[in-house]
Amino acid sequence: MKKFALLSSCILWLSGSCFAQPAKHGFPAPPPPASALAGLVAGDDFSRAVCPPNTEGALAPEGCSLELFAQATPPPAGSHPNAPAAATPSPNGPRLTLAEAEKMALAHNPNISIAHLLQLAQAQVTREARAGEMPVVDANVTAVGAHDNSRNTAGAINNPSIYDRAGAGLTARQLITDFGRTRNLVRNAQSNARAQLETERATTEDITLAVDQVFYQALTAQQILHVAQQTVKARQTTGEQIGALTQQKLRSTLDLSLANVQVSQAELLSLDAQNSAQGAMAALNAILGSEADQPYDLVDETPDNPQPAPAHAEDLVQLAFRSRPDLAALNDRWLAARQFASAEHDLSRPTISALATGGGTPVRADQIQSSWYGAAGGNINIPIFNGFEYSARSNEADLRAQAASEQVRNLRDTIARDVRTAVLNAQIAFQRIGVSKELLDQANNALELANARYKVGLSGIVDLTQSQLAQTQAEIAYTNARFAYQQALADLRYQTGQ
Repeated sequence: MKKFALLSSCILWLSGSCFAQPAKHGFPAPPPPASALAGLVAGDDFSRAVCPPNTEGALAPEGCSLELFAQATPPPAGSHPNAPAAATPSPNGPRLTLAEAEKMALAHNPNISIAHLLQLAQAQVTREARAGEMPVVDANVTAVGAHDNSRNTAGAINNPSIYDRAGAGLTARQLITDFGRTRNLVRNAQSNARAQLETERATTEDITLAVDQVFYQALTAQQILHVAQQTVKARQTTGEQIGALTQQKLRSTLDLSLANVQVSQAELLSLDAQNSAQGAMAALNAILGSEADQPYDLVDETPDNPQPAPAHAEDLVQLAFRSRPDLAALNDRWLAARQFASAEHDLSRPTISALATGGGTPVRADQIQSSWYGAAGGNINIPIFNGFEYSARSNEADLRAQAASEQVRNLRDTIARDVRTAVLNAQIAFQRIGVSKELLDQANNALELANARYKVGLSGIVDLTQSQLAQTQAEIAYTNARFAYQQALADLRYQTGQ
């Protein structure tokens, strides 16, 4: 009855003064009320009014380990509703936003320059093909010394006379028609030029997607490194407190050993996070087109409440069919293959050309009476037989055009699959944000309770370390989920050609 009366009076006496009284009647003082636990979680030094003085070298009651442990720093940021938000890590380097990173990559990445140069080179092929429709003019200067009364009697069927002469003149040739071959070659070159232009645009989107992915990976690595560093500090503080309690004979050496294990695990986590952050920064510099190892302070512009992922994929599939530059490029190459096949079929058709020549011969043999010459005419070239070369070339071009058509169909199937997969990935990534946030809240609450229970001696070190580990894992999972959703949205924009 005396024990019950004393316990009841202490519970009603919220000022906590009764807990400051030494233990009487041979049993330890009762645990503090809930308000005292709340103060401990918030970091209040409530324990000084709770535990009886440790006199005569005797061990204090288990609940009285608070006096040293309550001097701990508050739990890590985010573990308490009123705790300030964790500061963003600030590595040595200029600040860099995602938009700035994309702009730098498009300006300096060599793949962009390569694609642009190839597009300019392909544009010259169109001019080359169109040259077949334009006149060709050659200038000639000829001087000949010949043996008198000789003829060319070998190497040709006719044997023209050869005279001493020196002269100059012009020769012009103009294609009248080759029944569509040159026109089809011009169209083929134009289609290939359009395809190369779309390829350049596709390269731009490839680089943009790569920048987005690497940027968010580097940002994730920096945030996880910050979490790891905070974890190391928090567990070192806990280890120091438990070490002090162990010296006061208030905690066992097992508690201290387990606390030191947690510190070592946190340090390993920090080393791994640091390595990941440095590797991600190297990848970011590479995609930005920089050879230097430049660190950046990446700016987190991720919204706290992002918009949900699209609910349906079919409209986005049709949008991708209209917008994807790689599909447009492949369509243009298929069209170019058909036009080239038509040009190869035209090889077996005649070619009609006009010829003209004129000039002067100031130095000439006596047999050449006129000091100038001139002529004009036409020529029709009719292919008869060339060892089936033309038929083989036309068959080859037809087969390549059919293969290009199948490549288009294959890419359309791939795009449809990739868009649907990207939508599903974005939906799952968005759901993971909510689940990981709920997990983090629960882990924070569990850590608060574990801290409070351990401080008052109601639980052991194992419960505390498990709660710390769960809170760290939950915070890392939430960080990964936030930026994984942004990467999923970037991939969805890429898959739809936006």
